Amino acid sequence: MNEKHGGAFGLGEENTAYAKYFIGKSYLNPLTDSNKTSIFIANVTFEPACRNNWHIHHAKSGGGQILICVDGEGWYQEEGKEAVSLKPGMVITIPANVKHWHGAKKDSWLSHLAIEVPGEETSNEWCEPVTDEEYEKLGKSL
Repeated sequence: MNEKHGGAFGLGEENTAYAKYFIGKSYLNPLTDSNKTSIFIANVTFEPACRNNWHIHHAKSGGGQILICVDGEGWYQEEGKEAVSLKPGMVITIPANVKHWHGAKKDSWLSHLAIEVPGEETSNEWCEPVTDEEYEKLGKSL
């Protein structure tokens, strides 16, 4: 493993448990223990061009996710909106029940802290992959 990626929070282990929801390799470094706190925080690192599938963090109330970009550059996009270019220091607040995806730019690694916002009746729904065609348009349009 290449420890130079992952920023100050470290690369962690290859994210094999969720690999089927990613194009490319990602790495997961949990920073909190979900058995000891209601807030789960992990450093998620994406290799260049890696991205997760479209997905939704469902909740009856509360819920959602917060991303804090800590290293590298990437993309965040909500369904029906333009993609946002991610750079270190940026904070993205993702409301519950909003379809979105995030991942690295094609020429950069990306690390972000992923914070699960506590809520009532929360669940994650993984949807279709971000196609190569959708992804390739990003570098040209922004």
